[in-house]
Parts: sequence; structure tokens; C-alpha cells
Amino acid sequence: MEDKMYRVEHLKKTFQSANGNRVQVFHDLSMDIQKGKITAVLGPSGCGKSTLLNILARFESYESGTISIPNNVGVVFQSPALFPWLTVEQNVAYGLKRRGIRKKERKDQIVKYLQLVQLEEYAAYYPSELSGGMQQRVALARTLILHPEVLLMDEPFSALDPKLRVQMQQLTLELWKELGQTILIVTHDVEEALILADTIYVMEECPEGIRKKIEVPWQEKCDLIRNTKEFFELKNSLLNN
Repeated sequence: MEDKMYRVEHLKKTFQSANGNRVQVFHDLSMDIQKGKITAVLGPSGCGKSTLLNILARFESYESGTISIPNNVGVVFQSPALFPWLTVEQNVAYGLKRRGIRKKERKDQIVKYLQLVQLEEYAAYYPSELSGGMQQRVALARTLILHPEVLLMDEPFSALDPKLRVQMQQLTLELWKELGQTILIVTHDVEEALILADTIYVMEECPEGIRKKIEVPWQEKCDLIRNTKEFFELKNSLLNN
């Protein structure tokens, strides 16, 4: 039977500081990422969340352990990192063009993904003409159009105001339902983890790594969950433990 999990087992990572000392980020980190689900890694700044994501994306090396994440991953960063000299359409097309996809096929896919992120009317705009939330939607479309097996998201909405952040969380859920994407999101926002994730891994300060794993109990993902007693109790439990 096909394995329904991507696995990270006994991962060890250290950095060398400016003064030459070795700083351990985590010494024995293990976790599972369920295919077709959303997994959140939650923890304070400096606990190694982004380092873990960079390792899974193959941006950083590690000392020991095993990772079964596929090479075909897409990454959405805190900053949209769009090319300012390219239009929305050209930014979204960039990866397809580098892969040698023909112009007509590129056009069909661009239209589809701009519709998915509700930006089809902004295809000819430049990044400087868009709001922060719109720029992040372009970044999402640019990544998803390449059909990654796993989508890695590094606090992608942290720079947005609260209203835009909620809108982007809802858009992420809509895209996940539409595409059946496997998503790993790292965040320090407890509410964001509870709204988006099926499973939450809580990290401690370095080098402890994963402190606990939580299976989110509600099946229906929507913003109305925030108003329930169950959400309030689990949020308080995560904040106070």
C-alpha cells in the first residue's frame, strides 16, 4: 500500500556562529507530513521553524537523519519576491517559460491560476501597482502553476494587516480544496495554525525541536471556527503550555 506520509526522522542541524562556536538548532527532530493535508509547524521566533523549512526545500544541509520529502516542492516566502520589471502574467509564467512550456499552453495555465487566486483582471499590472495581499497571491499562483508535490509556506502572511491575513488564510484553504495540495506552513500565529492545519507540530526553543503533536479536531475549515468554544479552549492551551 502506498505510504500516505512524507517523513522526517531524527534530523540534526547545527550552525557555526560568527565567533566560531557550534550552535545546535535541533538534535533529534522527527515528524510526519500527511499527503493531501495541511501541516503546521508552530513556535516562537528563533526555534528553528524556517531552518526546518529550508532543509525540506533543499536550501540548507543537515548533519544526520533522513527525509522522504520529494524534490518537487514549491516555496512561498514571507516576501512575495516578485520580479518588479515583469507584469503579473509574466511573473506567473516565469517558471513555465524556464521549463520550455510552449506559449499557448503557458497562456491557458496562466489564465487558470490567475482565476484561482482571483487576479485575472490584473494580468497586465506590475507588482508596484498591487497591494501586499495581491502580491502574495501572485507569488502563490507562480508557485502552484508548477504543480509541486509539496507546498512549503514560510510565514507567508506575517507582513499583512489582520484583515488581509484572514483573507489570505481563506484563499489558501480554497486553493487546497481545489487542488488537493500537500502543504507545510511554518508560523508563530496560533490562530493561523488552528484555522489552516489538520496537524500541528509545536516547537520549543533550540535545540529541543518538536515538543508535541496536535491533531486538530474539527473537520470543516473556515473562519467561523474562531468563534467556537472548542477553538478558544485549544488556542488557550497552546498559548499557555
